[in-house]
Amino acid sequence: MNINYEINRLISFGLQHHMIEEADLLYAANKIIDILRVPSFEYEAVELPSMENPSEILGAILDYAASNGVLECDSVDHRDLLDTKIMDCLMPRPSEVIKTFNNLHAQNPEEATKYYYDLSKASNYIRVSRVAKNLSWKTTTLYGDLDITINLSKPEKDPKAIALAKSLPSSNYPKCLLCKENVGYAGTLNHPARQNHRIIPLELTNEEWFLQYSPYVYYNEHCIVLKGAHEPMKISRLTFERLLQFVDQFKHYFLGSNADLPIVGGSILTHDHFQGGAYQFAMETAPILKTLNVLNFKDVEVGFVNWPLSVLRLKGENRERLVELGEIILNTWRQYSDEALGIFAHTDGVPHNTITPIARFKNGKYELDLVLRNNRTSDEHPDGIYHPHAHLHHLKKENIGLIEVMGLAVLPGRLKDELEVVKQALVARDANMLEEAGLEKHLPWLNEMLTRYESVAADEAMSVIETEVGKKFVEILECCGVYKLTDEGLEGIQRFINTINRSL
Repeated sequence: MNINYEINRLISFGLQHHMIEEADLLYAANKIIDILRVPSFEYEAVELPSMENPSEILGAILDYAASNGVLECDSVDHRDLLDTKIMDCLMPRPSEVIKTFNNLHAQNPEEATKYYYDLSKASNYIRVSRVAKNLSWKTTTLYGDLDITINLSKPEKDPKAIALAKSLPSSNYPKCLLCKENVGYAGTLNHPARQNHRIIPLELTNEEWFLQYSPYVYYNEHCIVLKGAHEPMKISRLTFERLLQFVDQFKHYFLGSNADLPIVGGSILTHDHFQGGAYQFAMETAPILKTLNVLNFKDVEVGFVNWPLSVLRLKGENRERLVELGEIILNTWRQYSDEALGIFAHTDGVPHNTITPIARFKNGKYELDLVLRNNRTSDEHPDGIYHPHAHLHHLKKENIGLIEVMGLAVLPGRLKDELEVVKQALVARDANMLEEAGLEKHLPWLNEMLTRYESVAADEAMSVIETEVGKKFVEILECCGVYKLTDEGLEGIQRFINTINRSL
């Protein structure tokens, strides 16, 4: 391998994506050859085809590092630490990124986020090549076109790296993956490297917040907005203010928050943060099933959305009025029980009710979707009454968080191989194939499909499987709806609104 050539290709990539300028060439090259311990180097310009991210070039450079003793261990974890360190050689300083972003934002916020998103991909902070491994499709349902993703982007931990990580001293710096201190952090085997990471400061409710992108994006411009202080998530009036202030600054983005209770909350409850981006989920286009009237808020449109989860959509031109009504709905819901429907705000002093909120700006009006959540468990449903029920755990057992609430299923990577076996069993009409593969958990589902389809051709089978997975995702979402889309459920949501009206 000609390592000089690969370094020159990487330098050309940096130029192509305006990460560095001509005056930075030798400086960047010298930093890279120092990291790789290259004994001699000569810069030569290399013509590159258009490339979105540098993973191909980095792969060759990492192979060189592994062959020449630069890598302590040729594991995914060690390679990630090294390629991040290399990409930092091409990165502008945080202050430069912030200055460029702010100058663009003053002219056009969409141009600002495009610049920042492109930089995040070019720097390999967003690992585009791994995200591309995800299996994704859409399924047409009664609720619109739902998105399905089998998550294959996060690599398996290497056993050798796991063993080495155990010998490392414990550290609480940075406190978590979302802390602002991650910017430029070299990383360890227990914490990803972030030298190529840049964040954009924002002001929300007179506090320090930051904008960044997810390293493993699930949709276009999948961003994270994180609080400067390491504080736990809490849904409150301030949450609604922050969400609506953000979409006021970035009207082409939505922004939402996971709920703040276990089971119905997100994976990181220890650091207050939101997720957003430039993507239209099925929930956004779902129509209003029932118009609701709230006293003293005639200027705010309120509707119960035709969606499997229980969504109150607030819409109006005055964002402060949406915040005011949102706070009333939240505070009422926190304490609200409806014994007839099995809804209890507290049991044994433990709170169960909270909200998953999502904000947008559309057609000159602010929108605030408030998804009513309840995390109560029972003997019949020990994982959660409003959680995927046990018969659906063969596809998904994990929390239903913000992204899935809106209509994008993030399914575990194990399904890639498991669905292939299900497909073969469906075509052969042979349930024994699942038993032989140790996949008895899929048997009831397979039997459903065998009853529904008299025969399935091999070239059509995966399309059938994808459609059926989408139908199961609908069932999963329906499990999570506190108020079902029935006459009884609509009467229940009206009782809730009546309770609010009586308090006004």
